[in-house]
Amino acid sequence: MPYRWLTDPAPVSAPRARLRQVRLEPYQALGRTGFRWFIGATAALIALPLLAALATPVFWGLLPFIAGALAAIWFALRRSWRDRSLREELEIGPDKARLRRIGPGQRLQEWQANSYWVSVRLYPQGGPVPDYLTLKGEGREVELGAFLTPEERKALAGEIRLALAELRCAP
Repeated sequence: MPYRWLTDPAPVSAPRARLRQVRLEPYQALGRTGFRWFIGATAALIALPLLAALATPVFWGLLPFIAGALAAIWFALRRSWRDRSLREELEIGPDKARLRRIGPGQRLQEWQANSYWVSVRLYPQGGPVPDYLTLKGEGREVELGAFLTPEERKALAGEIRLALAELRCAP
């Protein structure tokens, strides 16, 4: 799951409210080991036709193009990793809700508001993605989990609403 609660999102049974935290990260289909295997398999498959030209002048003519293709695949995958290296952390406390978005290159964006006045909005249409999820408070509306699937955004919206309602009702 691209998001996980670091604290239990279940109803608070204790007399005092506690901090709720959820971390969202895009799903990474290709890990480091998979990257090595993919580059190795691609190199082997590209090199197969090159074996027929081994020890001929054609070999030296094709080699730079094959090396360039492998380098382009390598750099494209590395760039994809860097662009997808983002993380969103939402902390919901009894008095404050805070959203931190750590983007590529460790670029930090922060938003906070009084958790009593924070509202969760889910726009089925009209947003940049289907079921666009936002948090609104203190005069600003910020997006949350644009990289999640529509079903995950719906589930997360319900869980955040529940956490906010429990914290508002806690004595």
